[in-house]
Formats: sequence, C-alpha cells, structure tokens
Amino acid sequence: MKANDERIRFEATELPVVLSHYDLGVIESITEVARGSSKSPKVGIVCDRGKLLLKRRASARAHPDRVRFAQRVQNAVVAGGYPAPRIIATRDGRRGFVEHGGQVYELYEFIAGQTFQQTPGEAAAAGDALARFHQAVDVLPLEGFTPRGDFHDAAAIRTGLCAIGPTLSAHDSYSGDEAELAALIQGLLGTYDAAADAANATAYRDGPQGIIHADWHPGNLLFRGGKVVAVFDFDAVRRSQRIIDVANGALQFSMIARGDPATWPEHLDETRFEAFVSAYERVQRLGDDDRQALPHLMIEALIAECVQPITETGSVGRWSGYRVLHMVRRNTAWINANLGRLADV
Repeated sequence: MKANDERIRFEATELPVVLSHYDLGVIESITEVARGSSKSPKVGIVCDRGKLLLKRRASARAHPDRVRFAQRVQNAVVAGGYPAPRIIATRDGRRGFVEHGGQVYELYEFIAGQTFQQTPGEAAAAGDALARFHQAVDVLPLEGFTPRGDFHDAAAIRTGLCAIGPTLSAHDSYSGDEAELAALIQGLLGTYDAAADAANATAYRDGPQGIIHADWHPGNLLFRGGKVVAVFDFDAVRRSQRIIDVANGALQFSMIARGDPATWPEHLDETRFEAFVSAYERVQRLGDDDRQALPHLMIEALIAECVQPITETGSVGRWSGYRVLHMVRRNTAWINANLGRLADV
C-alpha cells in the first residue's frame, strides 16, 4: 500500500559535492526518479560509467552502522547472483556511501524493469524471490551491529495509533467526526492487540531467526517478462523471524489497490495471495506455527503500515488518513473472517 506524495528533493548544491566522491567520468544527464520512499530522494545519472542511481537515505535509516549492515547484506546477495543492484564504491574504493551535511548517500547501478502489474504470475515471482533472498542470507553470520524488531506486538504501533486521534482532529476537515474517529482508532487498536495475541499463541517466535528484508512490497521490486529482475531498498534489513517478511509480502502483493482507498474492495486477491505463498514454499517450507500465525501477522502489518505516516502528516501519501483507516478496518475484518482459508493455502 504505497502512494506518491510530496517528495523531498535534492538541493542544487548537494549533488556536485556528493558526486565528487565518485569516479564517474563525464556526466551526460541527471534526472529525478520518483520511486520508493518520498523521504529518500533519488536521481538517475547517465555518465561514462553507465546508468546509475543516487539515493539519499531517509534520516531514520541513515545511521552509519545501519548502512554498513545493510550494505554487507546487499553485497553478499549480489555476489551470489541475486537480482539486486550493485553498490558503487567511492573514488578511493574504500566506502560504499558518502556522508555529507549530516546525510548519507548511496550510489547503485541502474536496473531497468517494469513495476508490479498485479498479476498472479508476478505475485508468484515475488514470493519466489523472497524465498531465495532468505536462502541467500542464510550463510551470513549474525554478528556485530544487527538491527532487530518488527511490526509484531510492538509498543510503538500502539503508541502511534493512540497519537492518530490528535493528529487528525487538528485538521478542520475532521470537525464533527471526532467521536467516529475515536471509535475507529479504538477498534483498530483492539484488532491489533487481538492479532498479536493470536500470533503469539502459535509459538511461531520460538523458531529460528535470520535476516529479513523487512520492506517487501511491490514498490521495491521490478519485473521483466513476469520475472523479478531487481530487488531494491535494503535500508530496513534486520534480524527477525522470516514469517514477518512472508506475511507482509503476502499482504502487499494481494492488496487490490487502485485509486482512492475508499473504493478498494474489502477483500484481498486470493489468487495472488496463494500464488505468492505457494511460490515461497516451493523454495522454503513454512512450519505449522508459521502458517497459523500468517494471517494474524498480515493484520498487524496492515495496521502498522499506516501508523507512522498518519501520525506525522495526517495522510498516507496523497490519501486522507481517515479514509485509509476505514479501508484498513474493512480489510482487517475480511482477513479475520477468513483466517482458516488463508492459513491453509
């Protein structure tokens, strides 16, 4: 569930300084790329070195230790032939990122492809690619600085939900709807708590942990001929249970998201859901606890995704936070009504 919104852009004085750290030769063109997080500006560069993509990391994920960990993961999977962009080293060959003005910048090779067209075949390709990512990182040691945490049973999600009321109530457009808004938020808080309790009851967290992508959604994958040709945005990689990735991916690749969230159907696309999960399981089998936890974690993921943007801006991209919350309530109710079918795919 992603949308384009008011994007942060590079300052005119930023790019010359940052690009001076790389050996690029003659630069033919620099073009803004409106893809991915609006908090992480990007430009495409055509130069003697080829086609590249420069990204400024969102501040929340720009701590140097986090960047080094993410790059270690990305470099490892690329070295093993996984379809992810190669990180371009700085001119001295010693670093994979540039620090300037309190910001962190990364330069990648550019990979061309198409965005997700909401087909079952592409959903299956996304499930397969996630399983192969988990397979590729199995050999990486979990040592040194390793980010942890996820959307499951998280105090930050509950705190954020409680903060949504004051955020939206401050907008004149919600005048008169305060009581309904409060009931909506309380309902979602209860839904989140119930889903977290149900997932915990499966004991899925007793299973082994590993590295997860933690942001597996259509905006971070490119396709060509129905196959995944590029996986992007390793900024959130961390240590957790793999089913966290599977649950978020199964949700994101089965959402029927077109236009205003108020018009989205309450149900998921079950064909795409089954295609995603089945393709994942052809490579990496899910345990019984994982299967039972899956739909509950999907509920948590959907609620968690809207919390931060709505508390910060009152919206999710160009979409009204109030309308998004109503959509979330409809979709989580449908998942709750179909727990058995979703767990038995």
